[in-house]
Amino acid sequence: MKKLLFFTAVLFIITGCTQEQQNKIGRSIQNYTGVNGVVDIYSGGKLVMRFLKVDKLTTAHGTDDNQPRPYRYAYGYLDKNFNYKIDPDEKKKLYFEVTNYETYVFYENPVQ
Repeated sequence: MKKLLFFTAVLFIITGCTQEQQNKIGRSIQNYTGVNGVVDIYSGGKLVMRFLKVDKLTTAHGTDDNQPRPYRYAYGYLDKNFNYKIDPDEKKKLYFEVTNYETYVFYENPVQ
């Protein structure tokens, strides 16, 4: 009964929010729970790098002026053989950046 009341209360709160507020709530939940994200980086229309278990891409901001920079950064595992799995030789989590001038796609891992 308590779960039903809690679920009903959450439902009323969410439906009373604007779409932007709902998106912010969804992003907050994903930031807390994490996302099994994949970032594919393309060059010349060809897949050149893939990173796995990426929680989110963060837009960089300047230290002094706090202005957004033309790149995003994240941490993930480099998938050298593009098989959507972290193999024994891919166990180290890496920092990486993608610029606004690169072609990249961020999506949830289809192989769970």
